[in-house]
Amino acid sequence: MVVHPWLPNSPKKIKEDMLKTIGVKEVSELFSDIPEKVRFKGEWDKLEIGFGRPLSELEIQRIIDDILSKNKVFKKPPVFLGAGVWPHYVPEVVKYIMSRAEFCTTYTPYQAEISQGLLQALFEYQSMIADLLEMEVVNASMYDWASAVAEAFLMALRVNKGKNRILIPSTMNPMHLEVVKTYTMPRGVVIEKVKYDSVTGLIDLEDLKEKVAKGNVAAVYIENPSFLGFIEENARDVGEIAHDGKALFIMGVDPISLGILKPPGALGADIAVGEGQPLGLGLNYGGPYLGIFAVKWDMKLIRQMPGRLIGLTTTVDGKDRAFTMILQTREQHIRREKATSNICTNEALCALGAAVYLALMGKHGLKKLGELILYRTNYAIKKMNTITGVKAPIFKSLHFKEFTVNFDKTNMPYTKIHKELLKKGIHGGLYLREFFPEFGETALYCVTELHTKDDIDLLIKSLKEIVEGWSR
Repeated sequence: MVVHPWLPNSPKKIKEDMLKTIGVKEVSELFSDIPEKVRFKGEWDKLEIGFGRPLSELEIQRIIDDILSKNKVFKKPPVFLGAGVWPHYVPEVVKYIMSRAEFCTTYTPYQAEISQGLLQALFEYQSMIADLLEMEVVNASMYDWASAVAEAFLMALRVNKGKNRILIPSTMNPMHLEVVKTYTMPRGVVIEKVKYDSVTGLIDLEDLKEKVAKGNVAAVYIENPSFLGFIEENARDVGEIAHDGKALFIMGVDPISLGILKPPGALGADIAVGEGQPLGLGLNYGGPYLGIFAVKWDMKLIRQMPGRLIGLTTTVDGKDRAFTMILQTREQHIRREKATSNICTNEALCALGAAVYLALMGKHGLKKLGELILYRTNYAIKKMNTITGVKAPIFKSLHFKEFTVNFDKTNMPYTKIHKELLKKGIHGGLYLREFFPEFGETALYCVTELHTKDDIDLLIKSLKEIVEGWSR
């Protein structure tokens, strides 16, 4: 066995003691959740990796360019794929400010108050998001929507001690749900799905009432718009049912929709979460993104919030205003295992970008953007229904930005349709069979301000050619 000069735990005796302490005999036991067929079984010191010699900068650049050239770039038209992250326009000024040396870090320094500029930027982010959501307290960011909703569920369990049931809509974003299960499974939390109306897709209020009446419910969660794009018109009723059962009401939102839809605060939400990616962050494979997290003014809730909070105060002499981190006893750098979460400043740079975007857009700009997306969504839906055998959407509700398209009557599998679209330089919507098998050959399509009328018309023309050519 090789004893590494810089790794103190490499001697065999130390490794054996470590394994014994955690109750396992072999290191391989730690990887039991990784399928056997994908595990490396050779000797690490004989593994041939790299290029056999150091490479020059020019050689490295060529190799990287070769790898990146395999990527397909969809700009005209943009991708019609959403499902949690969406193609939106990113103003150049957002990119510029995020790249400045004063800001280009995800960290709030541990001596935070010496960085007044960054703290002020985060305070402005919190203030604008609070205004947008009509919620009083917003933290300085979470990882993404998925982590934000998972942390909201854990927070609800802390607030409603002794309760372990959380109710969610059956149409909840299935990828978010997987993250939620990872967070909550070790804690004995019971996640229950509430039925949806077969015609509208809206949450079934009678089923919700029955489930809440059984008791022990810590929180009720809905998404508005839903993962499938329809607007949850029963949101206020859902909140009232939750509160009647002494449960917290949690709402997940797309912030872009709030230019035209009622915000969570106006609908009675106790906690609001969402994805800040549409606010000037663009599309990135794996992120980073921006989890939005807010609560109403209730110290019982505020003291259980995860993440960092930036507050406004005055200097010691009282002459100037100053920004500072507040309620830090909730956080992992103070309380370790007793902290409300282990998320602190990882998305501060993304929060800064969102603040710049919101400042640029303003209330009027967000309203205009929301109206434009709503118009284009409905234009795309109308045009979809001109294709033989296609139905859009599958639910009779108002949709925003995303909508379902069913291809059952074309007798053509959607996987084939999607491949044919790719050949035409068009990236279609997300195939939903894996998540909602009851929907059949259905895909989730997305339309934003980036999709022009010509882009939508090109999609429709291409789908017609594919579907009608197949039927012939």
